[in-house]
Amino acid sequence: MGVQHTSGGTSRGDVFSLLSNQRRRYTIHYLKREEDPVELGELAEHVAAWELEKDVAELTSTERKRIYTSLQQTHLPTLERAEMVTFDDRTIELTENARELDVYLDVVPEDSIPWGVYYLGLSALAGIVLAGLWLEVIPTETVPLLGWATILVGLFAVSAVVHVLENRRMRLGQGERPP
Repeated sequence: MGVQHTSGGTSRGDVFSLLSNQRRRYTIHYLKREEDPVELGELAEHVAAWELEKDVAELTSTERKRIYTSLQQTHLPTLERAEMVTFDDRTIELTENARELDVYLDVVPEDSIPWGVYYLGLSALAGIVLAGLWLEVIPTETVPLLGWATILVGLFAVSAVVHVLENRRMRLGQGERPP
């Protein structure tokens, strides 16, 4: 299998490397949320506030400067080389390549299981119920076959709706704080 690339020519491995850094994810989140070009100082304030779990007004000048310098010297040039942002020392703007990064992110909170594992378990449960119905181990007097089918399809439908809503909530650029 060949190396897969994003539309801008960045390999999957490069994208995962870019996204492995929290400060770069926070940068992309803020830029996606704002949509218009932003000033470096404004970006640095928000990234610092998220990293330090403070309000922007509570940040010290040292905290702001540390993040500002790191973004200016390391993270923004890295994102620009990967064609994810344009950066002219003062303003930063996302490129079209960065707008396609969501496909690489499947943020799974610590207290959750990955959706693939969830659907595998739900499919196993559905298989057990269907096998039980087929072998006539599960009675159909109280719940008819069509009722069981409706229950199973309903479980998958509700799960899919929850999955879609959760993915939207956990997407970079959605909500006040980054996921």
